[in-house]
This record gives sequence, structure tokens and C-alpha cells, in this order.
Amino acid sequence: MTVLIDGLQYANWSERIFRQLREGGVDAIHATITYHETFRETVTNIERWNRWFELYPDLIFQGFSAADVGLAKATGRTAVFFGAQNPSCIEDDIGLVEVLHRLGLRFMQLTYNNQSLLATGCYEAEDTGLTRMGREVVTEMNRVGMVVDMSHSGERSTLSALEHSVRPIAITHANPAIWHAARRNKSETVIDALAQTGGMLGFSLYPHHLKGGTACQLDDFCTMIARTAERFGTHFLGIGTDLCQNQPDSVVEWMRAGRWTKSVDYGEGSKDAPGFPDMPSWFRDNRDFGNLSTGLRAVGFSGDEVAAIMGGNWERFFAASFGTAGRGAVERAAE
Repeated sequence: MTVLIDGLQYANWSERIFRQLREGGVDAIHATITYHETFRETVTNIERWNRWFELYPDLIFQGFSAADVGLAKATGRTAVFFGAQNPSCIEDDIGLVEVLHRLGLRFMQLTYNNQSLLATGCYEAEDTGLTRMGREVVTEMNRVGMVVDMSHSGERSTLSALEHSVRPIAITHANPAIWHAARRNKSETVIDALAQTGGMLGFSLYPHHLKGGTACQLDDFCTMIARTAERFGTHFLGIGTDLCQNQPDSVVEWMRAGRWTKSVDYGEGSKDAPGFPDMPSWFRDNRDFGNLSTGLRAVGFSGDEVAAIMGGNWERFFAASFGTAGRGAVERAAE
């Protein structure tokens, strides 16, 4: 059974988008539910999702385990797995990791772009690696079955997380820096370490991560994936579109600035182009995943390889990552 999984989306959710997920045959998504929100604000966001699950049960449902991907496929729906793009939701309380996991949080980034209590973001001048709390939180995430996501973290912090975590980690939405030297894209050192430890890399379609931005061509994007596969293998590659469909520019301002500054932070944008960039013409929304499959076949991937990249690798990673492990087992594995 082939499945289609997107490793990261943050859309302005609506019935229209949920129906587009079904039109595109998307079986599961990792959906960002929180950035700089506190724990209580994150719970409010979960309440909003609960209402959507109640209103549109024929289209979407909350995913908790890898088995829910198969259930989604069998019932013609999309399983939605919750994720956090910043650890603000656990505040300074490690106990909230398990609480949020019980509420369905399956991914958490240790940083957004800045220094957090756990690690260093990719926009900081100095990267000190995992903090003392960061090491403890990674251990707890390993125990409960919450994926460590280092998409927005600095290089040293990412390598430190790879070394400390006893379960594979993910970079859910980024591309190789050797292809496009965006601050958010990842070095070959990081990608190689990810491949060697059973992690996952989700290739991003966010224009600031693409060579040529919005004008990036499908063939160029798929050739980049092919070169990555030739260098490191296909076993850990997936898609993480970072689709921010229909979001107003006020949302990207919140993503970048949160409450940490009174100034305007343009992040990957600029004063002349501060908002969300337009997506490439070949991927406007969830109905366009077929273009990606076609593009991957055109650059030489086999049918089995395309199926793995488009969802099979994510499904396997979910199965290995979401289950609970006893703290003793985690500690023994770390020895």
C-alpha cells in the first residue's frame, strides 16, 4: 500500500483546504499547531482543531500512531499529526512534554530561529549546542515518543541533538545548503549524520528555501533530490512542503517576531518583500502532489523510490518514533 504524507504544513485551515487534501490524495500531514504560544494558548489551538475534527469527520481526523496513516488511507481521509515549531509550549516545565504528547503532539522543534531554553536557532551568531535543559528534554521526548525536530536550529545544536538522542530525529522542512545557501538549509555534514542515524529529511517547497525562489523549476527541485539520494541514499528522504496556504502576512510576522522583539524582523524575507512569498507554479496547494511524483520519475527514480519519498519513508519513521519507551530503556540506550 502506497501512502502520501507531507512532513510539514502550516495553512490557514478551512473546509476548502481539507477538501483539497482529499483531492490530492494526501493520507497524512504533520501540521504546526503552535509557534511562540504558551502551554495554555497551545491548548486553545488544540481546541480549535478538535472543533474541525468534529465538523469534518469525513475529511480529517487526529493522528496518534503510524497505524492512523493506514486508517486514513482505508477510509479516504487525512490523518493530522500535531507539531510545535518552537518549545514555548512547554514553557520551563519538562513535565509538559508528556502532557502535550498525551494531547497528540508528535513533533517539537527545539528552537525556532532564536536561542531557546533548549538549543540555539539558526539565526544566532553563536551556537552553544544543546543546553542542560535541552538534553533533559530530548531524553524525555525519546521516552514518550515525541520527535525531535531540528529544522530551524543551528548546526552545532543539530549535531548535538543527533548525538544525544537515542531515537532518530527529523529535519521536517529544509533543503541541502549546497544547492541553495539559505540560512535555514542544511550542510552535508548534518544531512550525512541524519542519514546514518535513521532520521528523516523533508524537502521544503517554501520559496525562500528554493534555488530561484518562486521561479524554481520542478526539474531543478527533483534533480536536487536525486543528487541527495545519490550521495546519501533514499531511505531517509521525504517531503515537508512547509505549505503556508492562505495565511495573511500578520501570521509570518508572528512566526518571526513572536513577543521577543518590538522591532520588525524580516527573517528570510526583506523590507521590500516582508510577507509570504508565492509558491512555485507547479505546487500551489495539496492538489499538486502529483506533479512532484511525476518530476521524481522524470529524473530517474523508480516507482518504489518515488513511493518511499512521497510517504513510505515517513510512515516507517512514524512507526519507529511515536511509541512510548520506558525511561530506563532510553537511559540504557544512551550508555
